[in-house]
Amino acid sequence: MILMIFCVATIGANAQYWYGRPGIRMRAHPAQPHMRQKPAIRKKPVFQPTLNLSFAYGFPNLDQNELVEFYDEYKGSVTQKGPFIGSIDYQFSPNMSIGVMGTYGKVTTPYYNYNSAGNVPDFTGSLENWSIMFNVMSYMPSYNRQVEPYLRTAIGINNWKQSYLDPSGNKAADLSNPTQLAYQASLGARINLSKGTGFYLEAGYGKYIVSGGLTLKF
Repeated sequence: MILMIFCVATIGANAQYWYGRPGIRMRAHPAQPHMRQKPAIRKKPVFQPTLNLSFAYGFPNLDQNELVEFYDEYKGSVTQKGPFIGSIDYQFSPNMSIGVMGTYGKVTTPYYNYNSAGNVPDFTGSLENWSIMFNVMSYMPSYNRQVEPYLRTAIGINNWKQSYLDPSGNKAADLSNPTQLAYQASLGARINLSKGTGFYLEAGYGKYIVSGGLTLKF
């Protein structure tokens, strides 16, 4: 009897152990994500050197400052033509070009005597100027290819033709020519309308204060 009780108790204990045992949980392994392909690195386009031409008009012409001041005369209204500006530059890198720039301008003004009550000038002075300068363009980095900001520095020589003539056409004064040094320092931007054409705006000091015109690339 005791042996039967011991067997029943043993069977009951084993039943509690197996039926009360928590279920074994299988750990799910997450599916491995697909391998993402790295975006292809775009290569910068190879720079192609270009020959750049520009034609522009500038104002005001600072050559008027070279008109002579006379002790007993004062200037009337100054009229001017130009300067007309042309340049040809070889852009050998994205950041720089070198070339030649030329300008032409003419200023004219009448001179009146302080003691004269009339409206007829005593004489008229005029300055006609040609200049040729070595031109360096330094282009600044830009995120917009349609707009190219730059710094212009140019230096060269002036060629003057001056005259101070009375109403009869006789010389009223015989003076030496103004300075032979020609220069220009400007900050500007070239706006590209297409691959080969555009226009530019520029402000600075020297042969002109403000200028604007057409640019061509070859």
